[in-house]
Amino acid sequence: MKTAIIGYGKMGREIEQILKERGHKVALIIDIDNTHELDADHLKGIDVALEFTTPSTAYENLRTCIANRVPVVSGTTGWTERLEELKSYCLEQHSALFYASNYCLGVNLLFMLNRQLAAQIERLNARYNVEIEEVHHTQKKDSPSGTAITLAEGILENLSAKKQWVNFAPIFDVAAVGTKQPVTEQDLVIRSVREGMVPGIHTVTYTSEDDELVLKHTIKNRRTLAMGAVIAAEFLAGKEGVYSMEDLMA
Repeated sequence: MKTAIIGYGKMGREIEQILKERGHKVALIIDIDNTHELDADHLKGIDVALEFTTPSTAYENLRTCIANRVPVVSGTTGWTERLEELKSYCLEQHSALFYASNYCLGVNLLFMLNRQLAAQIERLNARYNVEIEEVHHTQKKDSPSGTAITLAEGILENLSAKKQWVNFAPIFDVAAVGTKQPVTEQDLVIRSVREGMVPGIHTVTYTSEDDELVLKHTIKNRRTLAMGAVIAAEFLAGKEGVYSMEDLMA
């Protein structure tokens, strides 16, 4: 598989290493110093591109790949208000897009469990409040994390007591996480903490007067994310259409 890496930060370097370990060729690397090379000439012959950049650049990067009918895998978060627009463009161009806010297998299992738990609480009409906390390294550019938003969306789709999510943060002091701020009962609170070099911790807490249910996932390193992205690229190569981790795990 002949690949392109768009975004050569820590994640891009992890992806490069795994691609080579799995016998794939990295034919093109795009970073801040050569963004002009993301064009038809340089993308020619690329089987799949992997895009992990910034919220301000992701949409145009992905649109360029799609316009040139290069299947593209993306995990950039913080821009997804335009994702539906991009999906439609992808289908119009008969190209391929794979998007996920998090490529870790464990996180995607967390998404499934969270949706199921919210649906069961709704079915039983149980009185639980729910909050989400996400902890990441201080260099993370977006808040809340895309993973936290996906968790929130899973709750909002299944739990009628919550109408919208609200974000407190980023909080740069872990001791401040419990600070009370004014919200309504219909608000789903996402608390964002930025601390040290933490790759990612996501906790969903359901609390009633009598008990507490906690779903928690901790990423130990970026390699698990990079591996998931490479597996997604292997899945996407040669395909048309729009895909997600649900398709990969089906």
